[in-house]
This record gives sequence, C-alpha cells and structure tokens, in this order.
Amino acid sequence: MTQISNTAEMRKFLEEYDGPSVRIMEVCGTHTHEIFRQGIRNFLSPKINLISGPGCPVCVTPAAYIDEAVYLALEKGCTITTFGDLVRVPGNVKSLQQARAEGGKVKVVYSPIDAEKYAKDHPEEQVVFLSVGFETTTPSDVIAVKNAIRDGIDNFALLTANKTMPGAYEAMASSTDAYLYPGHVHAIIGTKLCKDMAEKGVSGTIAGFTGEELLTALSVTVMKLSEGKPFFVNAYPRVVTDEGSPAACALVDKFLKPCDAEWRGIGMIPSSGVELKDEYAAYDARKKHDIPKMDYERKTGCKCGLVLQGKIKPNECPLFGKACNPDHPIGACMVSDEGACSAFYMYGGQS
Repeated sequence: MTQISNTAEMRKFLEEYDGPSVRIMEVCGTHTHEIFRQGIRNFLSPKINLISGPGCPVCVTPAAYIDEAVYLALEKGCTITTFGDLVRVPGNVKSLQQARAEGGKVKVVYSPIDAEKYAKDHPEEQVVFLSVGFETTTPSDVIAVKNAIRDGIDNFALLTANKTMPGAYEAMASSTDAYLYPGHVHAIIGTKLCKDMAEKGVSGTIAGFTGEELLTALSVTVMKLSEGKPFFVNAYPRVVTDEGSPAACALVDKFLKPCDAEWRGIGMIPSSGVELKDEYAAYDARKKHDIPKMDYERKTGCKCGLVLQGKIKPNECPLFGKACNPDHPIGACMVSDEGACSAFYMYGGQS
C-alpha cells in the first residue's frame, strides 16, 4: 500500500482517485457533520461515494419510544429528563415539545447523572431519564442507576432505547464497501468487533474526528479497497486500543442485558439493544409505570429510513428542505444535530 505522509498528499489522492467506484459509509453522525464542515465532500473524486449511515442515536430511536415518553409525561405525571435534541423529535402522535405545551413536565439535562441528582432533590416527583445512545453513552446511564441505588431513592427510572453497533454493522453491510467506524464507540468496546467483521468479509477503518484524522481514514480506506481484500485498520490509535475500556464494559454488563431493538426506518435488529436486568426492574420505567404497548404508526412520507440505510441521500427525499426543515422537522434525521438530513440542509449538501 502506498504511503501518504501529509494532509496535502491525502487531499490530492482523494481528489484525483480514478480507480473503481467505492462506497464508504460514515456510521457516525459526528463524522457526517465534520466531513461537511471541513469541506471534504467538495473535493472528493466522483469515484468516492460517501453514505451517511445509522450512527445518530436520536435518528434511529423509533417514534413509539417518543410515544412512551409522552405517555409518561401526560398520563402518568412523570417528570421527563432528557437531552435537548430529543424534545423536538416527532412521535406518532406528538413530540415532547408538544407534550410540554400541554402541561407535561419535560426538563432538559446535560447528563443522566444530573437527572438522578434532580430526582434526589425532588422526592415528590417521579423522574424518568430518556436513555438513548450507543456504547459511548450507555455507561453514564448505568452510573445514574448505580447512584440512585447508593442514594436510596425510589423515584428515578430509565426509559431505555440504548443501541449496540454489532447488529447495525451486520444489517448495513450490503449498503457499503467499507465503514468509517465511530472512534468513540470503539474507544469503549475496542477493536475485536472490527477484526471479526473483516474476517466475515466486511471492511472498515476506525476514524477520529479532526479534519486530518478523517482524511487519513478516508485515504487508507480507499487505498485498501483498491487491493480487493477485506480489511480492518485502526486509524485512531491515540484513543482507540484493542481492549477498549474494560471497566466501562464491565459496568454495563453488570446492569444491562441484550434485547431485540427497533431502529427507526430500519426495523427490528435482534440483540441490538440493551435493557436493565430483572434485578434492577425498580429502575426500569416500562415496568415501574406499566407502559402499554405503543403500536400506532403515523404515515408522513418521510424517507428517513432509506437515508439511514444508505439507500438514498437526504436531498432525494421529496420532503427535504420543503415540508421538512430544521424549523419544522418531520423526520428525526432533520431534528438531531448529528442527523444526516440536518447536515445536508446546514451545509447545502447536494452530493
């Protein structure tokens, strides 16, 4: 493999590449936005096709989950604590923003630890934290439960929609020739999964988040693809190690167990989620507050599902930039700061 030693050479290589056409899926929503922000898409060879995948946790959270949160706020009188980007995500009936306008208590917090502290300080309220995210954020959700047990409080619970990446990598493999694996996820879980995927014929490169790190990962990926053999490269070794964070993984394994999970626009992926183990049911909002099954589905014409699967680009959705925009989002991909539709709209992406 030819060595490229500096940023200028990497850019020149990616700009002038004239080999077989390649499809590279940047799984992580932060990668999608940073690639736009750095202007990388503007100079890539037309033979390099970037696909924005399902790596935005808000985007893949199903509408029925928002319905559950709205139910807790309006029917059960719970105080919903959440990160801000979930407030405007449409459910099948309404968003949390609309629920708040109708009298529901929805409080934006900066971490699940803050949510647990709020519950401790307000024992008269039943507090639910919306636990949404991938392997990167799940450990902090677990710490909140651990703290609640330590503090002896019984008015705190998680409404879980945490996802794990292995199932998604398997499900999306036919949509791409190689992944840009999310550096922060693999800082937690290590590199074994990526190596296993390469042995199954699925290629990928772990990428960092600076412009130079992304250029490095893209250059390596394109060069390795031209060799015609499955591969894995860790292009983010300053953060990602083979073992990841054993302590974080052990903490998650103590409190959570695998479960089947619904991904918005993709469907059910077996064992791609996690939920609290039975011994921690007192902190599981679904069990604690007896949430009924939410099976109503509203049809909107939104093509977020196809975007998340890499089958179309955001600007190929008929609603993009018209009925659906950041001021009036119809799909989750337009709401979240990490969403592909949001990135395309913000940076004028047409390619």
